[in-house]
Amino acid sequence: MRSSFDTSSPAAAALLRPALPAALRRGLWAWPLLLSLLFVSGVVLWAYRTSQAEREESHHTMISDALSAEAQLRARLDLEAVHLRALAAQLRRMPRNRQALAANPEVEAGLRGLWLSVTWLDVDNRIVAHLPAQSVPPFDLKRATREDERDGLSAHLVAPVDPALAEAVPDTNRFDVAGEKVVVRFSPTALLKRDTPWWLTRRYEVQLVDGSDQVIASADGLVRAPAAAGLRDSYRVLVGGGLPGVYLQLTEREAPPPWWQGVPLVLVGGFLLLIGGATLLLRRQMRQVSAAEAAWRTEVAWRGAMEDSALVGLRARDADGRLLYVNRTFCEMVGRPAEELLGLKPPMPYWPPESAGEAMQRSRRGLAGLAPREGYEAEWRHADGHRIEVMVFESPLVDARGQQIGWMGSIIDITTRKRLEERERHQAEALAHQARLTTLGEVASALAHQLNQPLTAVAGYNAGVLRRLEQAGCDDAMVMQALRRQGEQAAEAGRIVRRIREFLTRRAPQREPAVLREIVQQAVGLLQRDFQRQQVRVSLDLPATLPKVQADPVLIEQVLINLLRNAADELVQRPPGLARQIIVSGTETAGGFVRLDVDDNGPGLAGRTAEQLTTPFYSTKPEGMGMGLAICRSVIEVHHGAFDAGVSPLGGARFSCSLPVWQDTAGAADTGEPDDTPDGAPGRR
Repeated sequence: MRSSFDTSSPAAAALLRPALPAALRRGLWAWPLLLSLLFVSGVVLWAYRTSQAEREESHHTMISDALSAEAQLRARLDLEAVHLRALAAQLRRMPRNRQALAANPEVEAGLRGLWLSVTWLDVDNRIVAHLPAQSVPPFDLKRATREDERDGLSAHLVAPVDPALAEAVPDTNRFDVAGEKVVVRFSPTALLKRDTPWWLTRRYEVQLVDGSDQVIASADGLVRAPAAAGLRDSYRVLVGGGLPGVYLQLTEREAPPPWWQGVPLVLVGGFLLLIGGATLLLRRQMRQVSAAEAAWRTEVAWRGAMEDSALVGLRARDADGRLLYVNRTFCEMVGRPAEELLGLKPPMPYWPPESAGEAMQRSRRGLAGLAPREGYEAEWRHADGHRIEVMVFESPLVDARGQQIGWMGSIIDITTRKRLEERERHQAEALAHQARLTTLGEVASALAHQLNQPLTAVAGYNAGVLRRLEQAGCDDAMVMQALRRQGEQAAEAGRIVRRIREFLTRRAPQREPAVLREIVQQAVGLLQRDFQRQQVRVSLDLPATLPKVQADPVLIEQVLINLLRNAADELVQRPPGLARQIIVSGTETAGGFVRLDVDDNGPGLAGRTAEQLTTPFYSTKPEGMGMGLAICRSVIEVHHGAFDAGVSPLGGARFSCSLPVWQDTAGAADTGEPDDTPDGAPGRR
């Protein structure tokens, strides 16, 4: 059987949702085009604003660079003025000839540096001395001569020789100063080349211009006209000092491209054309989809109504076991809404925790295609905790292309049917158990009656042999001790037989104040040789402060012997070399009871409960009759105690029983309760 899968797909789920308004749906095809136009507009606006921001940032950087370069030029001119004043102060003490002027250290340093010439003038502005000799005096401003065309125009610095005049006239550019003076001519071009950073000249055209935009000097030695306004950004700052009326101008070497050239207009135009064509195709496709959608919605509504009205639970899983679809019957079966189940992967929340491993293996077999075609039974758990029995049938789940994408499951709730079958089975077993219990009770009563006389004879013969040996003067202590122990064991066996017979004949146990520690020690002593043979170590944790309990010591001893033997038999399964340990502990609990625990480090109970273990004729041993724990529970409950089983802190099993604390006024009340004993057979509770 193959199942087509469309109602649980995302497309089908979308069809089930309410449709968009008609006006909005009709214009849905135009949304990509509108969004594309908005996107392109945003890109263009972003490019324009980015270009403007870059221009502003570049202009601010240019201003900062211009101010920094102007400060360096002004500092250099101030330094040259200081050297010139130092030279002027030395001229008053020097001979008035060219040789003395040439020998001055300030003159030598200046000519090696920025100075082009040095001229010493007297009070009538006549030359006293001039260096170098072939240069033309610089103070004739009307001639405006140049020493070197490559260096552009020249400038000058003037300093009076008289110190009083130097303090009165700090300006270094005035020729109208009275008295002797010294004039230094320097090259502004050389000033720019030496004092302008190389990185600044690579980024800008560095020039000195006057107020009429005439270029005085250029850092690269080429005199160019100022940049046309609006093409390349420029900035000028007044230098002053030794260059009055001169501006330092920085100009971008290359004009930045317009902002719109940075946007790939070809790509934007092609994108708009493509999106326009795609929009037309999308409009055509939307019309086709709308026509098919109406048909799909009708089909999905019909199919959904059919699936929800079915009494069979339906589920769809993908190849990984993830739930893709569940119908309403399935949700009601597990007690969980579809929103909580869809998308879940194994382990599922409706699997019982104790059988999750088995359910996981069954799920893997089903996903691998190994599930039986006739279906399989499974046990699930409802959300409220009660168990349900289901029958699961799996079939391949295919999509619209015919490819298998998972598995479709049909689930039938068979809980009611299983309960009826279980009830009938329990009734048949109960009748059979009752018959066996009746027979067993009769056999046990007969055995107790028949064994009483042989045990009495054994005790009598043993006492006679012991008395004859004593009269004969036998001094073998080992033989005498063995005979005494044999007599004690025969007497003990007789007591046990009598108690069992009384137990089976509906007589009340002989309750008396009993010391639980002594009962435990006596039971352990009887099994000591078996423990040594099985290499089992028994530890007792019974405080001396435990109160006496109200119990029949013989019956409680038989309960302990049964529990200890069961624990030792389970410990034998452990590999040799591993510790085999039993701990018997006792604690006083609230309500006037003493709790006795028998713990071992064996394999444990394997998930079995106390109710299951104490069921008559239920045994985990191949040769067991299944009556030991049932009798133990009956004996404890006759004593108004409780019997339980669970997991031990040692890792194995723990069997616990509680007995009431002895009270002085309890003896009279106990004698009038013969109906507390089990009815008929030891296993009845």
